[in-house]
Amino acid sequence: MAELATIARPYAEALFKACTAHAGADLDSAVVWVDELAAIAANPQLRQLADNPKVTDSEVFDVIAGVARSALPEMARNFLRTVIDNDRVDTLPEVAAQFRALVNRRNGSSDAVVYSAFAMDGAALAGLGAVLEKRFGRKLNLTVQQDESLIGGIRIVVGDEVLDTSVKARLEQMKAALTA
Repeated sequence: MAELATIARPYAEALFKACTAHAGADLDSAVVWVDELAAIAANPQLRQLADNPKVTDSEVFDVIAGVARSALPEMARNFLRTVIDNDRVDTLPEVAAQFRALVNRRNGSSDAVVYSAFAMDGAALAGLGAVLEKRFGRKLNLTVQQDESLIGGIRIVVGDEVLDTSVKARLEQMKAALTA
């Protein structure tokens, strides 16, 4: 959905500039509250509420701010008001993704998702992180998601790069080789 990305880009860039220009703003904490706002805005019930013409902007703001796990800093509150005033609540998930990409570019890092057939302990994840950082040549922000369909092994997604060492991928390669 290119249109949504195009609409979200100025918001993400403006928020990034505001966070880097503001002396008291911390980019890592901003990523946390932007992701939280995005998760709240992704809720279909909230979108229905925000799209309701009988509900005022201040009521939508109060609902979102009330659902947030912690008190939002002033910058977050101002940003949220701007998004709501411009009827762009639906863009918040894309704004969060683009904002995170800007922060990662500044930090020289990337987000990586590790899909594992089994739960991973902290030591295994730390060891895997060190190997992956060498492999990809940059610092990685790892998150783990369990995916039992992999049967065994792991699948790593870093941006548009995929490293798949799962049993499922190997079986699919063998199937393709045997049917060719």
